[in-house]
Amino acid sequence: MSNDIVTNRSTLKEFLASIATISGDLSNITAPPFVLAENSTVEIPQYWADHPYLFVAPAAEQDPKKRALLVLKWFVGSLRNQQYAGRRVEEGVKKPLNAFLGELFFGNWKDTELGETQLVSEQVSHHPPITACYLWNEKHGVRAEGFTQQEITFNGSVSIKQKGYAIMHIDKYDEDYLIPVPNVKVKGIISGMPYPELQGDYSLISSNGYISHVKFDGKGIFGTGTKNGFSARLYHSDQREQDLYTLKGAWNGSSIIVDGESGAKIETFDVEKLQSVKIKALDLSQQDPWESRRAWGDVISALRRGDMRGTTNAKSRIEQGQREMRKEEETLGKPWRSLFFKTVRQDPVFEELSLHDPGSYTVDRKGGVWKVDSEAIKNTQKPYHGELLPTNAKEGRVQPQELKDGQKRKDQQQTPPSAVATLDVHADSSDPQRSPIVEDFSDNLSKETAGTRVENQINQVKVGGGLDVSTTSGAVTMQGDPTDAQVEAFLRARHSNAR
Repeated sequence: MSNDIVTNRSTLKEFLASIATISGDLSNITAPPFVLAENSTVEIPQYWADHPYLFVAPAAEQDPKKRALLVLKWFVGSLRNQQYAGRRVEEGVKKPLNAFLGELFFGNWKDTELGETQLVSEQVSHHPPITACYLWNEKHGVRAEGFTQQEITFNGSVSIKQKGYAIMHIDKYDEDYLIPVPNVKVKGIISGMPYPELQGDYSLISSNGYISHVKFDGKGIFGTGTKNGFSARLYHSDQREQDLYTLKGAWNGSSIIVDGESGAKIETFDVEKLQSVKIKALDLSQQDPWESRRAWGDVISALRRGDMRGTTNAKSRIEQGQREMRKEEETLGKPWRSLFFKTVRQDPVFEELSLHDPGSYTVDRKGGVWKVDSEAIKNTQKPYHGELLPTNAKEGRVQPQELKDGQKRKDQQQTPPSAVATLDVHADSSDPQRSPIVEDFSDNLSKETAGTRVENQINQVKVGGGLDVSTTSGAVTMQGDPTDAQVEAFLRARHSNAR
């Protein structure tokens, strides 16, 4: 089966229709496999530094005004790959896998001149979902740490509200730069050609007094504006009306940098021509079981095969294990502890710098303010969680539902597995609206067997909690106000037989 959004438009529309009645955060709704990316949200921070020379460039500039401009260029230059997760623009955007609590990602970029730039990223919270990261280059003395909490809603377009921030520090000048995490709206979904638009006004604020104010003004609903458009002005806090530099153009293409005093064009900054450097991670055989690419290995393999059933089953093993862990932690009164990041009551740098433009930053204090634990970065060794695996199994002990690559149980060979409704790992089992449903659809939905087609001549199917799902000759209708879990149950049953 094709794993492409364009060729799955009808199924995508069914999915969109099924979530249209849900209000609130959609972060823990499982999308059809062809919508999913082959990486987790915990990998996204790599795109802050996949142009390593932009990341370290400010450290080599002695003029503080020009240094602030270089930080602005680094910020703008990172946006394209962040939003597309390194995919080509013509491939559109896909939904990253929801990172599970404790998921880790490590990588580096090595260059003879630049030295080594390193990344540690960790999923530090599952409800709400929060990813924290730390990037650093010892040779040039540049380091950045940050965190983001995402809330996803749908109203014709997918809106991603980001709460959090990052701080870049340059050792040589003892300077800090407060960096925002812009909100995103994914448009063009129903047409099958989704693309991101950044939204809002934000300020990059430096401890040396220079501020870069960025306004994202993409294409409007009536065709006004420019796709992926933005404008920026750099000024000093002592002279807020005096532009030192201005930028205008597309964050996904080229922009013009102009000297604010003379009006002269300084540079055409074209992110399409920037050479991205692919991050290097350890071979899967050398990764810890809690590292992202190894943990999601079976899911990624199934996605590449276009195997919906395999994707769902592999995801479910991790998701179910995570739910079991949360229940055990609640029972024992021992909450999960992150490895490389910790919460703090206050971040003095953020508190001071954000005063220059409080509207640029949204922080959910309940979710926590997350800072890197430098000692843990230096001293924590593998295995990071002993014998415990993300599936809640123990290393070396194979649970009955765990399968080796390419191997099937006899019961799977004889009869397709029933579709068991599960939620993504951010589901809160204590919340009745998000608790997992374990209703077995095998008695209600006709399963596809060899040489036969799925029979959809089904009358009313009750899906836990009163949601009526009617399917007749492939047509799908829903009555009632479904919960997140009920929608997920329906989707798993609806698509579990797709090849």
